[in-house]
Amino acid sequence: MIPELGHYALMLAFGIALIQGTMPIVGARTNDPVLMSMAVPTALAQFAFIAIAFAALAECYVVSDFSVLNVYENSNTTMPLIYRLTSIWGNHEGSMMLWVSILAFFGALVAVFGNNLPAMLKANALGVQGWIAAAFELFILTTSNPFLRIPNAPFEGRDLNPILQDPGLAFHPPMLYLGYVGFSITFSFAIAALLEGRIDAAWARWVRPWTLIAWMCLTLGIAGGSYWSYYELGWGGFWFWDPVENASLMPWLAGTALLHSAVVMEKREALKIWTILLAILAFSLSLVGTFLVRSGVLTSVHAFAVDPSRGVFILIILLIFIGGALSLYAWRAPLLKQGGLFAPISREGALVFNNLFLVTACATVFIGTLYPLALQSLTGEKISVGPPFFDLTFGPLFIPLMIAMPFGPLMGWKRGDLVGAAQRLLAAAIVAALAMAAAFAIVRGGPVLAPLGVGVAVFVMAGAVTDIAERTMILRLPPRAAVRRAIGLPRSAWGTAAAHFGIGLTLLGIIGVTAWGSERIAEVKPGGSLQIVHYRLTFDGVTHRTGPNYQDVVGHFTVHRGSELIGVMKPSRRAFPDRGMATTEAALMSRGVSQLYVSIGDPNRDGSIPVRLYFKPYVLLIWLGAVFMFCGGALSLSDRRLRVGAPRPAKAKPPKPEPPKPPKPEPTLQPAE
Repeated sequence: MIPELGHYALMLAFGIALIQGTMPIVGARTNDPVLMSMAVPTALAQFAFIAIAFAALAECYVVSDFSVLNVYENSNTTMPLIYRLTSIWGNHEGSMMLWVSILAFFGALVAVFGNNLPAMLKANALGVQGWIAAAFELFILTTSNPFLRIPNAPFEGRDLNPILQDPGLAFHPPMLYLGYVGFSITFSFAIAALLEGRIDAAWARWVRPWTLIAWMCLTLGIAGGSYWSYYELGWGGFWFWDPVENASLMPWLAGTALLHSAVVMEKREALKIWTILLAILAFSLSLVGTFLVRSGVLTSVHAFAVDPSRGVFILIILLIFIGGALSLYAWRAPLLKQGGLFAPISREGALVFNNLFLVTACATVFIGTLYPLALQSLTGEKISVGPPFFDLTFGPLFIPLMIAMPFGPLMGWKRGDLVGAAQRLLAAAIVAALAMAAAFAIVRGGPVLAPLGVGVAVFVMAGAVTDIAERTMILRLPPRAAVRRAIGLPRSAWGTAAAHFGIGLTLLGIIGVTAWGSERIAEVKPGGSLQIVHYRLTFDGVTHRTGPNYQDVVGHFTVHRGSELIGVMKPSRRAFPDRGMATTEAALMSRGVSQLYVSIGDPNRDGSIPVRLYFKPYVLLIWLGAVFMFCGGALSLSDRRLRVGAPRPAKAKPPKPEPPKPPKPEPTLQPAE
């Protein structure tokens, strides 16, 4: 009964999405307020029915209803409850349910919190959201129904993919989808603006919070996925330039450019056409990522193994929405009014510089990711575009961007003073030079340019601190006055500084772990030792452990630094009998922001065991920087200017009636003399 209820609710949601996509847009075209007002109730109703469908699927997983094919293929009664819940989106059908649930949730948020939006813009935006939802709900109903039944229900399920049985799965996909789907709001606002033929600073003010929410979630989702693959896959890497990893990076780059472009548009009403294009591209790249994961065109630990027919359906969705949006853009964008002018040396100019490098980096990743797939589909020839290509093309694009980043917040709007900004950044440059010299002097070996990268990262962080110091005038005013200025500083300023500081932290972590990390692969017997950097690991032997649905072979390593006992590390090799698969559970030991990393293979007959041993200097800074970026976005989002949104235009007051004038006295006739 519960699966049928979920299926029926999904069909009702599809029907309501068609109404939501049709009536408000027709009302906007005919200026019919009744039809436009249908956008809000239909958006809320669609979310309600999608929530019922998702809750029904969750109930099937919680009670282990193996009469549902999706539950049978991805769950097991011996799995802990948390993994039964995360199994909902650990497969293609369930993850698509999560996708449309988040889409409907964002539509409901716009319906509830968009009271200050113009009626026509709101109707068009929610109408576009309705068509996106209808397309993906139709895709689920026709090709990916999660409520299909099995005639003779088995007593036990096949279990979830062992790689996905990790707490990281409870966090990573939902955050990633919040980012992917969040950009649908900016896409809908862009299409609505093109349909209406009107875009101004108020539009940018309405779009910025939604862009910021999507960017924050995508940042945390990418960082969470990076950390999950780092410790779960046993290879010690945080990024492999996998096509699906790249598919999440591309909308993040476009979304970052969109955030900065929207600031220029809001402040100066400039870059209107460019901002609209970025809003379209950010969600379009999210759709490309959806296609790569579910089309079957590539094999990846991130990809769902699905039949190509589903990929064809998603490809049609891509062609309709991306092709239709770009066609509408080509038709309507030239008719939009151009924005204000500004000097090249200004804060607007710095943000344009930022946009150019971000979009070029995004294009580089796009070409490197899709070119091999396109070549294989056209010629059958297979080529590999891997880390060397991206390291040599993506990295050089980011270095000038990082150097220019601290200058932007210190420049004036419309016309800036580059020399003045450089003078204010002199202290930051000195700190960066000292850090670079220290890296040259202290660290031996590694790439020659690594200390230069350290200097750039420190310059970015010191530049963020300089921005706050200049705004609060902490070095020029008495402490009490500086504190008052700091308290009165807009939260968006604090958020910008925190996000820029986080980017510097992430860059510093990437440089540290790639330039000065150590690796050792060996086989060791009980009582043997392995040395890496300053640490000595002694292998004490293995023990066996039984979990709910797995068996563990656990290795015990005692860690010493010189004569000092540091601790014990227990990596394991985990076997899942129901799936016939095994996973590597790495052991991590943090030393400040660096880590020791140990993973093991299957024991040999002579009692020895294969060991991968890594020392990862500064690796935790990579994810700490992402947390700073997220917190910076949250601070900016809490700024009252973004929470309130654009003010409603004040209605013209009717003129006051003038007081009646006294009647003129009638002339009197004088008798003639």
